Amino acid sequence: MANLVAIVGRPNVGKSTLFNRLTKTRQAIVSDTAGTTRDRQYGKCEWNGREFSVVDTGGWVVNSDDIFEDAIRKQVIVATEEADVVLFVVDVQTGLTDLDQDVATILRRTKLPVILVANKTDNNDQIYDAAEFYSLGLGEPQCISSATGSGTGDLLDLVLTKLKPEVKEDVEDGIPRFAVVGRPNAGKSSIINAFIGEDRNIVTEIAGTTRDSIYTRYDKFGFDFYLVDTAGIRRKNKVSEDLEFYSVMRSIRAIENSDVCILMLDATRGIEAQDMNIFQLIQRNNKSLVVVVNKWDLVENKDQAVIKTFDNAIRQRMAPFVDFPIIFASALTKQRIFKVLETAKEVYLNRKAHVGTSKLNEVMLPLIEAYPPPSTKGKYIKIKYCTQLPNTQIPSFVFYANLPQYIKEPYRRFLENKIRENWSMHGCPINIFIRQK
Repeated sequence: MANLVAIVGRPNVGKSTLFNRLTKTRQAIVSDTAGTTRDRQYGKCEWNGREFSVVDTGGWVVNSDDIFEDAIRKQVIVATEEADVVLFVVDVQTGLTDLDQDVATILRRTKLPVILVANKTDNNDQIYDAAEFYSLGLGEPQCISSATGSGTGDLLDLVLTKLKPEVKEDVEDGIPRFAVVGRPNAGKSSIINAFIGEDRNIVTEIAGTTRDSIYTRYDKFGFDFYLVDTAGIRRKNKVSEDLEFYSVMRSIRAIENSDVCILMLDATRGIEAQDMNIFQLIQRNNKSLVVVVNKWDLVENKDQAVIKTFDNAIRQRMAPFVDFPIIFASALTKQRIFKVLETAKEVYLNRKAHVGTSKLNEVMLPLIEAYPPPSTKGKYIKIKYCTQLPNTQIPSFVFYANLPQYIKEPYRRFLENKIRENWSMHGCPINIFIRQK
């Protein structure tokens, strides 16, 4: 089970710079990946062979021009509920402020390991200035400089000692794991209650090793799978639910531990930025997707035209990945609930699909000949052979070309679309690799 490390602190102490340093990305400034809006809040960090997720709370400060102490406080509370380790970042050059003390007051009450990080220690003389942070009562400040990277290695060593040991959860292999995700009030709890029904005895709960994601085994009506429960579904807490930060934090673990994500949208509100944030988490973790438009019973006009408009709006927002099922359901009246499970199972099986090499070449090579990659600098690119990689998380195809470096993103998408046209990969992401022949 992935560990989660949250970076908290008042604005402008260098949280995002530290986040970039740990995840070895520059997401906070620029992103060259197609289709990502600035979702700079979440990334993976690897150190000494262990991987953990890092969440930067700074991405969520409401109206960052005037500092809402309330919003920061709520974020810190959510972070302490969800994370395994909290990095509390303070600024050596500015020194101690009352906002730092407010955050420290919350952190002192938690049972979580908190590491005090004195950032912007750009030279050795400034290490002496960090002594004032002992007064926060959170132990020794770790002096680092996120900009230059000095001290971050020692910080990561310390983080690893505080993380929980990785325990394998006794979940049977080969049984799909479905996570129901979505923003608050989209009907996650209702749909899970509709799945499970009153017969709670059919459900066996394998408590996750951490205190939140619980696998619920579900076997009736010919289905057999685990429901990955988000902590938010099981306990409503003090934090007001409208915090965007809140719903993303809640979803991260569930998404990481699932195979298929059932993304709940609210039919009365359409698709919003918060839904897109969760959708990007699903994409970055390469999970299969089923979109459920819930509360369909509240929509007055249910014509085919309305359904088509809804369908198009969702696919346009989520482009370029548009090959996923959309189901219009109602958890309250249990309308099409069964279809949600059927589709999720189908999508899971698509993840495991394997295409024979001869069949793949037979179909794809004539298509590639008809539409070859555009020539670059007068050089013609030839793709001679393709195959599917065995034993991958999601279907991954390799195309062998003479000049792989010249094949651009649009052509990869063309290849992906042609594969999707000929074989059912509905709802499931695909990897396309171009290698040197």
